[in-house]
Amino acid sequence: QLQASGGGLVQTGGSLSLSCAKSGRTWSTAPMAWFRQAAGKGREFVAAIVSNGARTYYSDSVKGRFTISSDNAKNTMYLQMNSLKPEETAVYYCATASRSFASIRAIYTAVNYDYWGQGTLVTVSS
Repeated sequence: QLQASGGGLVQTGGSLSLSCAKSGRTWSTAPMAWFRQAAGKGREFVAAIVSNGARTYYSDSVKGRFTISSDNAKNTMYLQMNSLKPEETAVYYCATASRSFASIRAIYTAVNYDYWGQGTLVTVSS
């Protein structure tokens, strides 16, 4: 199971830190990722972390502003979001899978993930 938290209201240019706690069986080689979904839009890849933090991946739109990390001792993944923009208002979901992925491309695609947190709302005011 995944439990996301940390969302809230922030002004343009502000920062928020999201957390995703995982419980139950976990797969150390499976990626963990953040996706987001704005109202009326599809689920969009934000960032992913693989192999206990050895590799990270970001969408072009957040690269340089967001940082994904994990604390294996706490079974928790984090997303530090800086310089937030109003268009990044969305429900943010954490996700993981029950296996490693065969390709890097698969990391960016929501349908490949088996387990999802309940989502946490991030609202960026202009």
